[in-house]
Amino acid sequence: MTMKQTSPNILIFAVALLLLAIFAFPGQTAAQGTYNLLPKAQIFLKVAGTSNVHDWEMTTAAMQSKGDFKFNAQNVLTDIANFNLSIDAKSLKSKHSSLDNRAYKVMKATDHPKIVYNLRSTDITTVSKNKYLVKVLGDLTIAGTRQVISMNVNVVVNPDNSITCTGTEKIKLSDYKIDAPSYMAGTMKVGNELTISFAQTYRK
Repeated sequence: MTMKQTSPNILIFAVALLLLAIFAFPGQTAAQGTYNLLPKAQIFLKVAGTSNVHDWEMTTAAMQSKGDFKFNAQNVLTDIANFNLSIDAKSLKSKHSSLDNRAYKVMKATDHPKIVYNLRSTDITTVSKNKYLVKVLGDLTIAGTRQVISMNVNVVVNPDNSITCTGTEKIKLSDYKIDAPSYMAGTMKVGNELTISFAQTYRK
């Protein structure tokens, strides 16, 4: 019994189909372009501090943000540009309205209703597939005073191609010309250092 030789034309056709399958259906691909904050996602920004009486925190989910996330041909995040974040100062809430009102006063929230962050530059390290450590440098403006801050942000590209950013950073009230507020006739004094933590999800 003799075996039939495979026609060269059939081999060429099979290779062409294989290449088409690889390049036409590459699997999950993150869309490159401008991503906007998902308002219905589990997003938050938390400001936590200390005092000589007890610790405290204020939280908000009222913010606006967008940025350009750029990927290379291998679907690896290579850059983030034109990123900005805006927070309504009076949307920050604690469990105590008296603390909130005093915080709005020292933040000059009536004259400067927005807390604003604008990205300057990024340094991106791939941690694992779809996970990155991004060292960012940007301008943070609170109570009308702008400071350049650096921080580490964890970036994850999710299965649905949305992008989640999380991180924690410490700042000082005095850097923004804010006097640490006091309460109860001065018996409670808020510390100068604050810890900001956040979780935000974006989609194109």
